[in-house]
Amino acid sequence: MKYGSLVIEKKEYVLLKRLMNVSGYYKDTTLRSSVQKLMGELQAAKILDEADMPDDVIRFNTTVTILSENGWHKRFKLVVPSKSDVKNNHISILTPMGSAVMGYAKGDSLVWEFPSGNQKLTIENVEQENESINLNMMI
Repeated sequence: MKYGSLVIEKKEYVLLKRLMNVSGYYKDTTLRSSVQKLMGELQAAKILDEADMPDDVIRFNTTVTILSENGWHKRFKLVVPSKSDVKNNHISILTPMGSAVMGYAKGDSLVWEFPSGNQKLTIENVEQENESINLNMMI
């Protein structure tokens, strides 16, 4: 990992904790496992102020390009659950793919469990949109 652990902005950390608490009740085992793994990684995460966030770290409203070890590319925007729209490549943080990449940086590689099994992913590109989140939004 480029920064040694996940890097999360303070307000986004608060929202993530709320989302993780709600999502612990999912019946889908892969989804629940992804959320639990992210919760574990958040315990060691670096929590930073907005002004201190590196531009190459994946956060809410970031557009991400990933490459899998199987050779497929995927480009999507990481969003809160209420903004999820798979047809337009807006992926919720509460999906296995969303949970997998949150807090990682461009160039990082990781292994994550998906419904099809474990996949090794490499973060190829990170594009920030500077669209702030509302902590009081509906999740």
